[in-house]
Amino acid sequence: MLRFLTWALTIVLTASTAFAQSAKEPPVLLTKDELAAGWISLFDGQTLFGWKAHSDADWKVDSGAIVVTSGKPGLLCTSVEFDNYVLKADFRAAKGTNSGIFLRTAQVPAKEDITTRCYELNIAPPDNPFPTGSLVGRKKYAEAGETDGWRTFEATVDGPKVVIKLDGQEVLSYDDPKPAPRGYIGLQLNSGKCEFKDIKLQPLGLKSIFNGKDLTGWKMPAGSLSKFTVTKEGELNVKNGKGTLESDAQFGDFVLQLECISHAKNLNSGIFLRSIPGEINNGYESQIHNGFKDGDRTQPVDCGTGGIYRRINARRVVPNDEEWFHKTVIADGPHLSVWVNGYQVTDWTDTRKPDKNPRNGLRLEKGTLQIQGHDPTTNLSFRNMKAKEMEN
Repeated sequence: MLRFLTWALTIVLTASTAFAQSAKEPPVLLTKDELAAGWISLFDGQTLFGWKAHSDADWKVDSGAIVVTSGKPGLLCTSVEFDNYVLKADFRAAKGTNSGIFLRTAQVPAKEDITTRCYELNIAPPDNPFPTGSLVGRKKYAEAGETDGWRTFEATVDGPKVVIKLDGQEVLSYDDPKPAPRGYIGLQLNSGKCEFKDIKLQPLGLKSIFNGKDLTGWKMPAGSLSKFTVTKEGELNVKNGKGTLESDAQFGDFVLQLECISHAKNLNSGIFLRSIPGEINNGYESQIHNGFKDGDRTQPVDCGTGGIYRRINARRVVPNDEEWFHKTVIADGPHLSVWVNGYQVTDWTDTRKPDKNPRNGLRLEKGTLQIQGHDPTTNLSFRNMKAKEMEN
């Protein structure tokens, strides 16, 4: 009995140590090249954070994959909509399984939506009317065969054009005369067991909003105390504060990507979204603060990088001070999602009553982007800043 108890305690301590180590180390889901190209991960390999089931099915995470085996047919969807993108996902289907990945979909699509308002990238046996690699009701691919091993989809959805690759080979190209509007990405349970992993997305169509030479396209509102300069390396540096640098352009539903570095420990800054033009830092604040408590990245200091300040903390502090990191922000109606180094840290919906000022309530109107100079210690730099208004 003593030997058994010793063994059991060892297992518990080992599991606890593994958890503690994972809380200390930043997650790595994408390569440096993928981050530089703007990719984000839609699945962290451990949880269903950023996903929601829209039928009663047994969706779960097992051995680093999203798995479903039974229940009411329906979709597990991302919590945010996307318009134009490249999506990569690995899948494995049991023999006879009928499943798929839905693109630009509603959370609960009607049957007629399959050929009018979304795209169903099918996973199905060779005898199905639309075998694996087909777009259901739109275009058939019949050469995929059937295998019980892992396979890889790559779907490019760009305006009216949908291009599908299976295991690295282009298998289908489809031009939609009436393109589906932007929508969610959905993993389907229809019948049979299916698994999904390594799900990642590259937004398309972003354009530079900082030229790396001067402050063209930006201005400092009256009363701003911060100093903004462009370095010889083509980076935007901010020192001092309280103040802000405000974009001339305004954005409502949008995708923003940038790189940032904090030049000292525990500095505080932020990116303000849908800000009231001409007013200093009156917008939703996507926080920049890389501090965390007790060596635990799940305990952010002062909201944590990627959190929405005063609304929701980042679930994990991903970046380190004095190291460049990547940040992606998507504003989709009342929903805000933030990724840091490709890892989703925030998934928040503003359920407050509408208000002109996002500090006080829900703002859906377009507003400016603002880069915050927080206080006299501020010293951060930004580069590769890109954004776009989402279509549809």
